[in-house]
Amino acid sequence: MNQKNNGNPSGLSERTSDIILVVMSVVIAFIVAYPLYYVLIASVSNPYDVYAGKTFLFPSGFTLDGYKAVFADNNLLTGFKNSVIYTVIGTVFSVVMIYLTAYPLSIKDLPGRKYLSLFFIFTMYFGGGLIPTYLIVKQFGLINNIWALFLPGGVAVGNMIIVRNYFENSIPKELLEAARIDGASEWTIFYKLVVPLSKPIMAVMLVYSMVAYWNDWFTALIYLPGVEKAPLPLVLRNVLIKSSVAASQASTISGGYAELNKLTEMIKFSSIIVAAAPMLIIFPFVQKYFEKGMMAGAVKG
Repeated sequence: MNQKNNGNPSGLSERTSDIILVVMSVVIAFIVAYPLYYVLIASVSNPYDVYAGKTFLFPSGFTLDGYKAVFADNNLLTGFKNSVIYTVIGTVFSVVMIYLTAYPLSIKDLPGRKYLSLFFIFTMYFGGGLIPTYLIVKQFGLINNIWALFLPGGVAVGNMIIVRNYFENSIPKELLEAARIDGASEWTIFYKLVVPLSKPIMAVMLVYSMVAYWNDWFTALIYLPGVEKAPLPLVLRNVLIKSSVAASQASTISGGYAELNKLTEMIKFSSIIVAAAPMLIIFPFVQKYFEKGMMAGAVKG
């Protein structure tokens, strides 16, 4: 006589399936979280012990010299302030541009909708490159102007497609049609219906944009000469370069090169933690919207 498997097509009991899923989730979580944890313990460990494999789970030779060297730089607070400003402005600008682009493209009867979509998709695969972009930015007088960080890449096409799919699949067409019948303009529909109903995907776009602008140092390196406008990642990069140059130029007297090289290695790990900490603190507050928004904005077959 065959035993019932409670509707589980794999033939496993519900308890066994739950145990397997929990074990798999723990393993995946460990694989994902361990690299960051390793960098954290490495940042407070002796770098020679790190390279010797003595810091697998716990710090070895506890020291805060790397963090002291990072926070000793006079430009750190300025860089942090700049990063906050750039991230806030860039995130708001990017999300607004994504919404203003995605909503019209989500309207089925928009004239030229197919060609406009192809135009945006084309930019995902082909670009002019760094030099033409730099020349255009220079021609518009945006060198040493913070808008050079935002205008050239104001619309992230991949994110725009996700938002467009959300508008198409998750906002009832009947609701929008009823608003049009009642005489509401497209701006009124967009502002009073579409935006309030798309908070989950907006949270996803906010996270994506915040992380992108917070970690962006190369754009500032190209378009914002000088240290007074440098964001935090660029300041940390400069601290690391200074330490590396000092170590390479140090004399070979006892403890000279070895100590400077040791400090350089500690600064590498400490810089990663300092740069990543703000985003790690912010993410839990929007995490509850993240999964819902991503699933709703996914392409449906």
